[in-house]
Amino acid sequence: MRLRSGVFASSCLLVQALGVALFLRGFFPVPVRSVPRREARADPPAEPAPPGPGMVSNWTKIPPPLFRKVVIVLIDALRDDFVFGSKGKQFMPYTTQVVERGTSYSFIAEAKPPTVTMPRIKALMTGSIPGFIDVVVNLNSPALLDDNLIWQAKTAGKRIIFYGDDTWVKLFPKHFVEYDGTTSFFVSDFTEVDDNVTRHLDRVLKREDWDILILHYLGLDHIGHMTGPNSPLVGPKLREMDNILKKIHISLLSKEEVSLPNLLVVCGDHGMSETGSHGGSSEGEVHTPLLFISSAFEKRNDPGYEQFKIAEKSHGNWIKLYLEGNNSEILLNLGKKVLKQYLEALKTLSSSLSKQVAQYDMYSMMVGTVIIMEVLLLLLLSVPKALSKRAEFEVPLSPPLFSLLFYLMCLMLCAVHVIVCTSAESLCYFCSMSWLTAVGVMMLISALMCGILSTIAKIFENSRLPLKNPTVSSSNWSEIDVLILAGTIGHVLSLGASSFIEEEHQTWYFLINTLCLVLCPELCRNNFLLKECDPQHNTNVRQNFESIGETSECKNIDIPPASNSKLGKATSSSEFIKGSDKWMSLATPWMILICCRLLRSLNQTGVQWAHRPDFGHWLTSSEHKSELSFLAAVSLLMIFFLVQRRCSVVSKIAMALGLLGVYSYRAAIGNVIFPWQHGGKDISKGITEARFVYVFVLGIIFTGTKDLLKSQVISADSSTKSTGLWEVYSGLVLLAALLFRPHNLPVLVFCLLIQTMMTKYIWIPLKFDAAQSAIMHYWFGQAFFYFQGNSNSIATVDISAGFVGLDSYMELPAIFLTAFATYAGPFLWAIHLLCYLSSEVSRNSAAVGHGCFCYALMRSIPVAIYVVLVTGLRYHLFIWSVFSPKLLYEGVHVFITAAVCLFFTAMDQNRSYKVQD
Repeated sequence: MRLRSGVFASSCLLVQALGVALFLRGFFPVPVRSVPRREARADPPAEPAPPGPGMVSNWTKIPPPLFRKVVIVLIDALRDDFVFGSKGKQFMPYTTQVVERGTSYSFIAEAKPPTVTMPRIKALMTGSIPGFIDVVVNLNSPALLDDNLIWQAKTAGKRIIFYGDDTWVKLFPKHFVEYDGTTSFFVSDFTEVDDNVTRHLDRVLKREDWDILILHYLGLDHIGHMTGPNSPLVGPKLREMDNILKKIHISLLSKEEVSLPNLLVVCGDHGMSETGSHGGSSEGEVHTPLLFISSAFEKRNDPGYEQFKIAEKSHGNWIKLYLEGNNSEILLNLGKKVLKQYLEALKTLSSSLSKQVAQYDMYSMMVGTVIIMEVLLLLLLSVPKALSKRAEFEVPLSPPLFSLLFYLMCLMLCAVHVIVCTSAESLCYFCSMSWLTAVGVMMLISALMCGILSTIAKIFENSRLPLKNPTVSSSNWSEIDVLILAGTIGHVLSLGASSFIEEEHQTWYFLINTLCLVLCPELCRNNFLLKECDPQHNTNVRQNFESIGETSECKNIDIPPASNSKLGKATSSSEFIKGSDKWMSLATPWMILICCRLLRSLNQTGVQWAHRPDFGHWLTSSEHKSELSFLAAVSLLMIFFLVQRRCSVVSKIAMALGLLGVYSYRAAIGNVIFPWQHGGKDISKGITEARFVYVFVLGIIFTGTKDLLKSQVISADSSTKSTGLWEVYSGLVLLAALLFRPHNLPVLVFCLLIQTMMTKYIWIPLKFDAAQSAIMHYWFGQAFFYFQGNSNSIATVDISAGFVGLDSYMELPAIFLTAFATYAGPFLWAIHLLCYLSSEVSRNSAAVGHGCFCYALMRSIPVAIYVVLVTGLRYHLFIWSVFSPKLLYEGVHVFITAAVCLFFTAMDQNRSYKVQD
């Protein structure tokens, strides 16, 4: 079967995405058993799932109650320093007084990553550590079926009332006698989301028809997402929570009985980072307060606490003897006893946690890894043909598909599947699939393997054929090629170290800086050195490289033949660069280096230096709102001038109005101000302003899509197609400007500026082929991912971007907007590559296919190597805090790149390429 490079690359990446999905499902354990919500609509089960193998229930009878009523107040994103630090003393005086008075047990609880709401609720209610995959299903929580406090309380006849985050209602359907859920993902709502909880409080506290009251407040978490933990809005919200706790505590004390006191539990599900987000493992995200407040604690001690005090006293005695200089055997024996107690406790806890967390589905992981590695090997073997003049090749699919080898492999893999699924002691996701699906996967693996073997055989067969021109070598590696190869290998190898993953942005910054430096001598040769060369010598060399291009079909050629060699490229382009353009070309790499340095100072990312102040923190402080407003206005103006050049008049007007709407939206929600604003302005959600911008985004994209359809269906007009692509790109830039926070708008400006400079002064004059241009675009896209302030921690995902212009939570739009805002850098650079290759009329029609193939290959290499590395490191100390979040980022990036490659393929309208042999 004959395929074009773009179609082949897109197909391979889709198959690899399937393998990545299967690997992710096997890698991230799901120890807390859940059912989909549609099944939860039925009556809840009579009892939770039975204990696992080797576990024995110690239940005999319901113990007598210790408390008459229990109120659980969960304040979302409540950091420990909000209660125990200076902010607690300032804004939560009543709670601080209760803690200092000694009528409570107060702790600093440590939440395990992922620090997002749904997994933390599971942890609080089940006592287990949820799987990391819960960060993905956090948006659509299924019903919880594992043994938990809510089910036990309901079984014991306790009447439970709940108000707050509707995640509880989804996890525990039909467990509450009364409830009122609020949407947890509409992060621009600071007040109503909490008022809807508090409005029930006075009425419920007067009633006696309940035993457990659960309140989940979301306002503090929403403030953190939108403005950060140092926002002036945090103090009033903490004071509001303190007043609520005071009201509840006084009410419980007034209704206490002598025999049975009441209990108030105050806790947070997770904290928040210094940027206001959460999901990672920084100190601010994992440390939360845990308060047990009751009058019973004045006269009754907790047995566990007493045991801890005894152990602490023994340890103190050992230290006292040691300081007195006692070297007797008593000191030695006491030390051994204390050490033994600590080690046994740690061993028991570690073993228990490991059994619950590290339940990897190795079979699903292995199947996914095999698919991923097969796709990578097939892509690597197909490089010569995929990057040839024709950009198409014969895929050896049909012969092996019906060969004996294919059927033998299918039978062997099916036999292995039966053996594994019938002997597995634990639940396996791949074994739970239908037999038809499992056999289909086995056939896919067999077909890929047969295709690989056939490709290898064909390569060996072609290597035995004599070359048409053996006197001329076809290898011509430039400094850029060496850097690309070394950079790709170096980046892949760095993924095996946790420190390099935490600071991966440094790797990409180094690579693009090195690329700019390598471009400098290339530009110097192009502008100065070749003028001193003998013209006859240049002609001879050019003729030699032209003969290479004519005889070697495996050479990546998407530009005129005279541009194949370094000297040929420079000779043909020396006439192009004249006057000021020559000096501008020489200055371009240095200007890009300056831009990158400025961007690095805008957002501190990673782990080592993330806590240090940066220019972005300075801009977002309330004292510098005027400076931020000025910077945002200038950035929006520059975005317009950089984007509008290739758009139609209608799109230019729409772009101008859309950018004005972006500023109006940010002014409406209080991020920036207009020059005529002097007094305070009421802060709104900016729904109208954001939707105003969405209208122009859709209008510009629709205009571009209309031109693309016209060029594809009605007439094969390259200029119409190019205009349509640039307009689609402009619409995406406008969408990014809306979703980016105001201090991040310079990132978008520098992105457009570097693209413009690279196109005019580097890619066009130096005549880089599509493969080299694609890899440079990929590198810059990765760098801009981190310039945005992103990292390999989930905490840096700005989920507030998913709710711009929404007045209620809508799952699909929120997911799309959040993903686009997070991966805007790589996405915009990929679309710019398509626009650039399509607009260069001097290029071979295979250029788009070459670019698509290289982009797919550059994404396939790191994800394939990383799944192997993370499998070997699955018991590493930092597996959940470092390696697992990176794996999620890599997986999502594969899906996004697959969608981009499909767009590349759709725009590659030339079904056949005419090449003169």
